[in-house]
Amino acid sequence: MKVATLKHEITFTRLSEIESSEIIAHMSEPRISEHMPLLKFKWDEASVVNFITTKEKCWSRDGLGHWAILFDDKYVGWGGFQKEGDEWDFGLVLKTDSFGLGTRISKKAIEFAVLDPRIPFVTFLLPPSRKKLRALERLGAIFVAEIEYEGERFLKYRLETK
Repeated sequence: MKVATLKHEITFTRLSEIESSEIIAHMSEPRISEHMPLLKFKWDEASVVNFITTKEKCWSRDGLGHWAILFDDKYVGWGGFQKEGDEWDFGLVLKTDSFGLGTRISKKAIEFAVLDPRIPFVTFLLPPSRKKLRALERLGAIFVAEIEYEGERFLKYRLETK
């Protein structure tokens, strides 16, 4: 008897491909805001339009930005690279039922960064509320400093890609 094996696939697509109701539900989950100190508003249709417009401007300006992340064609969150000055910052915001995919998704995104000549290193800004940092360290990221960004404290890590 032959047993079928499932190969779970992670894919990246544009945020504009995702129904706004999915993004609203995702970003309205209380556990999401726990680790997002810059999230100080309620998500609705207007905020999703603004969010996607802002992220699309990054794509237009820099040729890279945040993706919607799919696991077996199902939306599980968003993340990607955003240019912050001369640095490429990587962010990842997963739905709570997809938290376990973080390392796999991050590895796939880092593989992308390694192949992109524009990205000699990646930075990560994490709020001090994040206590589980071993996965980030296993990727090879090193702690740089505690910084202030838009009035909030963050832990800054850096990962060399070249």
